[in-house]
Amino acid sequence: MNKYLPKIIGFFLNIVSYIAPQYAAKIAVQIFSTPQTGKLTSIETEYLKSAIQEDIIYNKFHIKTYHWKGKKGTILLAHGWESNTYRWKDLIDLLKTHDYNIIALDAPAHGASGNKTFNALLYSECICKVAKRFNASIIIGHSVGGMSSVFFQYNYKLPYVEKLVLLGTPANFLGVLKHYVIMMGYSERVIRSINQYITKHFNHPPEYFSASNFSKDIAIKGLIIHDKKDRIISYKDGLLFKQNYINSKFIDTKGFGHALKSDKIYQYILEFINA
Repeated sequence: MNKYLPKIIGFFLNIVSYIAPQYAAKIAVQIFSTPQTGKLTSIETEYLKSAIQEDIIYNKFHIKTYHWKGKKGTILLAHGWESNTYRWKDLIDLLKTHDYNIIALDAPAHGASGNKTFNALLYSECICKVAKRFNASIIIGHSVGGMSSVFFQYNYKLPYVEKLVLLGTPANFLGVLKHYVIMMGYSERVIRSINQYITKHFNHPPEYFSASNFSKDIAIKGLIIHDKKDRIISYKDGLLFKQNYINSKFIDTKGFGHALKSDKIYQYILEFINA
């Protein structure tokens, strides 16, 4: 049933759009903004007990943060869609051996953080809140966590943030949205209504929210890593960052997929932040 559920929902909203297009768009955006996984398992919860945990209130919900103390610069880790802080376990363990001060957060509606829905702009504001709280100098983001980190740096440009690492990051919101509407089988009528809904509620059309375009205005040093066999976020997205993010180093890999969980990847990151 799960295999066909998106198309069934899409078919239903296609019909609803003839009567109430904005209502159909509202439901479609709500589905798009609601993660189905990303909550913590008992194993993950147990590991995260090794960190100092702090809840930061933002926009009437709490952001769960995790802190592993170290004497070197402060690194902030931002995970991706339907994930949580535990996805960084191996990198955290490596950074701890190098005595970095490590901060991680669970995104809104993910892990142990509050809220029922998620979007990259909201996540970027949460990243800003946490970066200010801990004076983060290095931001590492995976997937939509990377996109949100770009939005954060573009909008806030905190003076103490010095480096940005983007792992398997979507180049633009429109591409992510297109993947969603294809998966759901939405009609052109629903798509137009979704675009109108986003423009109304976020003050810009979907195509405005282009992380790769925003990266043109980011001056801090960047490291971009994207796998040629990434089946979630196209390798072409990585190339767009390579083209636009002038003060960055681009590394393409093959065989690590979208997750980019590998000792080799972590060594690339370590070399960059140590430089």
